[in-house]
Amino acid sequence: MAEEKHRKTILDGGWLAARSTEVQFTGTQLTTTHPPTSPISPWIEAVVPGTVLATLVKNKIVPDPFYGLQNETIIDIADSGRDFYTFWFFTTFHCNLSTTNQYCDLNFRGINYSADVYLNGHKTVLPKGMFRRHSIDVTDILHPDGNNLLAVLVHPPDHPGTIPPEGGQGGDHEIGKDVTTQYIEGWDWMTPIRDRNTGIWDEVSISVTGPVKIIDPHLVSSFFDNYERSYLHATTELENRSSWSAECSLTIQVTMELEDNICLVEHLQTQSLSIPAESRVQYTFPELFFYKPDLWWPNGMGKQSLYNVVISIDVKGFGESDSWSHLFGFRKIESNIDVATGGRLFKVNGEPVFIRGSNWILSDGLLRLSKKRYNTDIKFHADMNFNMIRCWGGGLTERPEFYHYCDYYGLLVWQEFWITGDVDGRGVPVSNPQGPLDHDLFLFCARDTVKLLRNHPSLALWVGGNEQTPPDDINAALKIDLRLHPNFESVVENTKSVGDLLPVLRDPSPKDPSQYLDGTRIYIQGSMWDGFADGMGNFTDGPYEIQNPEDFFKDSFYNYGFNPEVGSVGMPVASTIRATMPSEGWQIPVFKKLPDGYVEEVPNPIWEYHKYIPYSKPNKVHDQIQLYGSTVKDLDDFCLKAQLVNYIQYRALLEGWTSRMWSKYTGVLIWKSQNPWTGLRGQFYDHLLDQTAGFYGCRCAAEPIHVQLNLATYFIEVVNTTSEELSNVAIEASVWDLEGTCPYYKVHENLSALPKEVASIVEMRYPKSTNPKPVYFLLLKLYNMSDHRIISRNFYWLHLSGGDYKLLEPYRERKIPLKITSKVSVDESAYNIQVHVTNTSKSPPDSKYPTIEYSSISTGSARGTGKEHETGFFKRIHSCFAGKSDGLKVSEINGNDVGVAFFLHLSVHASKTEYKEGEDARILPVHYSDNYFSLVPGESMLVNISFEVPQGVTPRVSLDGWNYDGRQHTIVEIL
Repeated sequence: MAEEKHRKTILDGGWLAARSTEVQFTGTQLTTTHPPTSPISPWIEAVVPGTVLATLVKNKIVPDPFYGLQNETIIDIADSGRDFYTFWFFTTFHCNLSTTNQYCDLNFRGINYSADVYLNGHKTVLPKGMFRRHSIDVTDILHPDGNNLLAVLVHPPDHPGTIPPEGGQGGDHEIGKDVTTQYIEGWDWMTPIRDRNTGIWDEVSISVTGPVKIIDPHLVSSFFDNYERSYLHATTELENRSSWSAECSLTIQVTMELEDNICLVEHLQTQSLSIPAESRVQYTFPELFFYKPDLWWPNGMGKQSLYNVVISIDVKGFGESDSWSHLFGFRKIESNIDVATGGRLFKVNGEPVFIRGSNWILSDGLLRLSKKRYNTDIKFHADMNFNMIRCWGGGLTERPEFYHYCDYYGLLVWQEFWITGDVDGRGVPVSNPQGPLDHDLFLFCARDTVKLLRNHPSLALWVGGNEQTPPDDINAALKIDLRLHPNFESVVENTKSVGDLLPVLRDPSPKDPSQYLDGTRIYIQGSMWDGFADGMGNFTDGPYEIQNPEDFFKDSFYNYGFNPEVGSVGMPVASTIRATMPSEGWQIPVFKKLPDGYVEEVPNPIWEYHKYIPYSKPNKVHDQIQLYGSTVKDLDDFCLKAQLVNYIQYRALLEGWTSRMWSKYTGVLIWKSQNPWTGLRGQFYDHLLDQTAGFYGCRCAAEPIHVQLNLATYFIEVVNTTSEELSNVAIEASVWDLEGTCPYYKVHENLSALPKEVASIVEMRYPKSTNPKPVYFLLLKLYNMSDHRIISRNFYWLHLSGGDYKLLEPYRERKIPLKITSKVSVDESAYNIQVHVTNTSKSPPDSKYPTIEYSSISTGSARGTGKEHETGFFKRIHSCFAGKSDGLKVSEINGNDVGVAFFLHLSVHASKTEYKEGEDARILPVHYSDNYFSLVPGESMLVNISFEVPQGVTPRVSLDGWNYDGRQHTIVEIL
């Protein structure tokens, strides 16, 4: 290690691991006379951060538990005993201190569940608890030559439990006795994790400082004059580890990055102080004043402006002793129970936020966590236009890297503590009514977690647990610890008897908010209390299965203002099935027709093991796959039709909720965005990071400004979730039949929509017209009248009441011509490709547009006129999509038919000449500005594609779709 006054070094490479029962030496011997030097038995290369099971999988000692039924071949800790998953982890690091006034700490940000740490022969016992940080002063233990030996013996959770034959939520619930992840005994969406996530699962580092150390600063902003003036409050704890009083200069600097790595210094303040020997003191800076600071907004409401705050301390006679930095956002989050709906209403910077988001478990069940993966995960959520993620109580308290990307992309975070009713007070067998055995440990972990995460602007609220409140003493303590500073209390709170919203104990004298443990965010005792679900803790979340799309729009669907969990299907594409299952897992479900006419899907054993959720609900929802044809040919056919259903299902869910914005609902969180393994339910992208069509259904439905069809009333609606009035806009509605003609075309002009409102515009009356087609396409466009710029575009495939989509099956044989132009830019391994797809078929000459009589519309906050328009206007709108092909790569898909190019799907692959059965040549992840889209005759779509490729891999972009099934076309070949 270089001789610097302070530096943090992450120890994430060069680790070895071995099962404790196979190592003949003690920890003292391992770190003195008998260190392992290479991965020679019993030592293997270790995954740190990670888990024991992740290490065993990496070394192929056990098979990939996420593939097929291989998890069943791995011994469970309940059968093996805890010693089987008790492992040594060993590494070396170089660190020597240049002066007697330097100090070194060895830091563990997370170990599951406890550990014995040996450094150069010295032992330290780390206490239990998955969600706590450990810092060991190793100054006097380091070797003079700088070469240090570190061994960590990691013990599994104390109560790993057993897995009942029938499985169930949280196994036998014993895991709930420990302060650890609770999903690891299995759930209805997850198989058991055999080692119960034992390991050094989070960052390990060494940090070198001078005599004074900075500990857990707390940053808080307060606003005045309608957010024009703000003050930044900053408090930090300082520890003087020397035996003499330290005369110090403590500095805070606030900068904002403008562009091209140019930073603007907003504030620079230095204070002098004296810290007694071997003591800790708390210091609060004088308030820093900001005039009209750039605010941090959630996704879809504005920019995510972030300031870099750096706190450093110089000690007289030594120099800089320590420094700390963090990105900080000026914003104020409030919430209250909305009187009109009974749902919890969130406001950010004074603006109401209609919550549309998802639930989150964790990114990977083996805790192979990384910044790169987090970046992809959170960007995917932002790409779907979501504005909140709920970190479910049975999973992780998420890491600072997760929160960093939520800060960056604008995702509000609902963070729960480690309580879930399934393993804390109910279930079969009955679980622990008093939660974890060690309540003091739980509270210690909770307080340490708050200190770790409280400076992130994306963090919106703390919640005690999932579908359960913590035990009374823990709940009471959390209410006190997380009480709000008066500046952050909501001034509007209804008086319904919906639970204890504020702590019993109130601080009588308003202090600097940064001296509270948090002080800026509400604490809610459970996920179904105080404005969520029915507000009283009853089971009023869900449902969790396939629904009739129109039901989401009906008043009877869900009776409460904010649903924290509503779930549905999540079948991935066929390539993912082939990549994650052997051939016997490629068999599609058996469609079993019941006496009442409903169909029951019977999946193969591998799908059942991977928690497949059917596309039918006997006695409630007819099979949605078979709506497209009673004969489903094979895996490719099934998965393609599943994507059609995914798109419709999730678009309808969000559009149905948004249709009742503020009149019935304040928000909804979908269960869930993804699975931490290769699951087959409730996901918008699979574990390999390929998006389902449901991803793009959500992306469409959750646009800040959106045009949609109410599937219950068939009225066209305009949703405006922004704070600006929408004016001088028009809606174009066109119906296209399977022959490529346009029997219905209307334009409604001079519309406006007030901010934060849903406007019902006009009924789409085509189904009531003379001789409507049984299956048809509807294209809605909301555009700016001044320049014809498309603000929102929404494409539906529909059938008449009581019908189905079976006529789409022969439509697959139509050969619709396409022209594709592309532009490629490459920066090292990062590719950005613009793909411009045009449906070059033309409407038949006899395609006519109906005469539209002048009509006046005045409904709610929207008003306008509808006038007769000829095809010239229609073509003029479409010409806005037209692109030039000069200097671009051009490819064509030939065809002689006229009609809609339906459900086009782009994908990126490695260019290869030969493929083995089941081989996955996809390049993942890929970010698409749109996918699974359809084009009417003459229409174009511009899609931006970005991705990275491994060294030596040449990518190509392919296109397939309903009309192109089985004929995947390479449209961009990168030479």
